Formats: sequence, structure tokens, C-alpha cells
Amino acid sequence: MANQGSGGSRLPLALPSASQDCSSGGSGSSEGGSGHPPPPRNLQGLLQMAITAGSEEPDPPPEPMSEERRQWLQEAMSAAFRGQREEVEQMKNCLRVLSQPTPSSAGEVELAADQQEREGALELLADLCENMDNAADFCQLSGMHLLVGRYLEAGPAGLRWRAAQLIGTCSQNVAAIQEQVLGLGALRKLLRLLDRDPCDAVRVKALFAISCLVREQEAGLLQFLRLDGFSVLMRAMQQQVQKLKVKSAFLLQNLLVGHPEHKGTLCAMGMVQQLVALVRTEHSPFHEHVLGALCSLVTDFPQGVRECREPELGLEELLRHRCQLLQQHEEYQEELEFCEKLLQTCFSTPTDDSMDR
Repeated sequence: MANQGSGGSRLPLALPSASQDCSSGGSGSSEGGSGHPPPPRNLQGLLQMAITAGSEEPDPPPEPMSEERRQWLQEAMSAAFRGQREEVEQMKNCLRVLSQPTPSSAGEVELAADQQEREGALELLADLCENMDNAADFCQLSGMHLLVGRYLEAGPAGLRWRAAQLIGTCSQNVAAIQEQVLGLGALRKLLRLLDRDPCDAVRVKALFAISCLVREQEAGLLQFLRLDGFSVLMRAMQQQVQKLKVKSAFLLQNLLVGHPEHKGTLCAMGMVQQLVALVRTEHSPFHEHVLGALCSLVTDFPQGVRECREPELGLEELLRHRCQLLQQHEEYQEELEFCEKLLQTCFSTPTDDSMDR
């Protein structure tokens, strides 16, 4: 690195290679000639070793453990705990880099080098925090406070999207971390990034983090509703960034399936009309997810069906024309199935007066 000579707290720009990474399982020197696999280097590796051992064919009644086997197990456990400690030290080094003040009087070259080092620290943390134990340790080290307070909405786009990605990586499927992130007000900031950030990469990563905070997380979904998150999601689907459109529609569909109690709120927002308008745009693979969301919105929900039947929408004609278009295209089979399901649900049943109001 250009300005790395300031001491041991600075971080190399490049991520460790597979042979150096503490989570990669260790070197071959521990194998020797015993035929035992190399010992795991962290707790997750030790757990995997136990699962693998437990899935093997049942052995005959156990014999007394040999000294060689006992020594190998001791080394495996020692290596696992040592690897975990080493990864915590790596995270501490990353946080020291990220905690440093931005150089105020540095030149352009020094500022670029400083940003590159911070980006490297965020990338290494994202790699380490794929391990849930490391993600928990990262939060205990106040890393999440630093991310949300300093990096999520400030600084260059390369830092913003990496901060959003790290928040999502730590939060996915870990309720305690999700609660901490929500308590820090991160969801409001992430929704602002999704709605307004000029950088597409930042918006895509913000959406990833939002998804990790609201799917299967009741408190996150309630915050999302209070912050008018569905409107932000709809605006994201109306953008020109294909990845953003697809992921937004997929999240909407997922939330409708998991939380049908919010269908009335979405209908009141005019979601049916807006989804149909999106289907009318130039055809793209994105339409599959829009039609999937529309299917979820009308399933077992008479109000949604009634809105789809409004003559001014012209939805029945649109769906029949789309079915003809897709018939000969195997790659659009799921989209075709959604069209057929909507036709069956909305236009092959008795009309309004006989529907359950």
C-alpha cells in the first residue's frame, strides 16, 4: 500500500489468500502420515467435523482411545479455538483502520490510498462475518455502531455499498444482530439509500440489507411499514436498473406470501394498478417477478381480485395477449404460469356481487 508504513494497526489491501485465510482449514503439516484430516481452524470447522463424523456408518462398540487419536483430537480443538481468536484479532485490526479519522490535509494520492485501505477492511470483515460467530463478535466489538454511524451514509460510494453489504451479511438469519441493527436506526438510512443514492451499487446493497432485516423478522417488518417501505420498494421497481427491479419485486412477493395481513395496506396504496402498469412496460425477465407479486396479492384476497377486474386496467386482455406471446418460449414458463393463474383467479370466477366482501 502507498502509505502503509505507519504501524502494525494498518491493514494490507489484499485479502488473505486461501492458504493464509484462518477459516480455510489449516495447512497440510498437521496430517503427517496418520491419515487423519487436518484439524479445523475455527469453531465452525470443528462443528462440521463433528457432523461429518456423526453421519458415517455406525462403528462397532468403541475401543479405548489410542494416544495418537487423543493427541489428534486435542490438536483439533486447540486449532479451532486458536483460529477463532486469530479471526477476532483480524476484525480488531479492521476496526482500528475504520476508526481512524479521515486525513484532513492529505493530498489526492494519500486520500485514495486511505479509501482503498478502508474498503479492504470492509471487504475482509464481510468475508469473516459470513461465519455467524464472527458476526456476533463483530457486533460485540461495537463494529455495527461504527458502520451505521459513520459509513452507511457518508464518504465515497465504495465505502457506502460495502458498509451496507456488511450490515446485511451480519444480519441475515441472526435475530439478536437484526435487533441491534434495527435499534441503531439503520433501516431508515438503508431505505434512504435505496430511494435516493446516486450510485446503483449502493442501492442494490442497501436493498440486500433491508431484505435481511425484514424477512422473517417481525420487528423489522413493523419498522419497514412505519417508514413507508412498500412505497420505497415500488419506486425501486420503477427504476432502470434491472438487478434492482428484480430484487425489489422478489422481496415484495416474499413479504406478501409471508405476511398476507398487509395485502389491504398495499391495495390502499394502489399497488395493483402500479404492478399492472409495470407489466405493460417493454417485456423483460423482470415481469415474471411482478406477475408473481400480483398473484400473491390476489390469492385468497377478494379485494385484490376486484381491483384486478376494473375495466380501465384492461388486465384480462393484457394477460391473454401475454400468454399468446409466451406460449412458444420455454424460458418464460414461470411467467406464463403466473399469467394463467391470474386469469383463473380473477376472470374465471363469479363477479363482484357473489364475491365475499
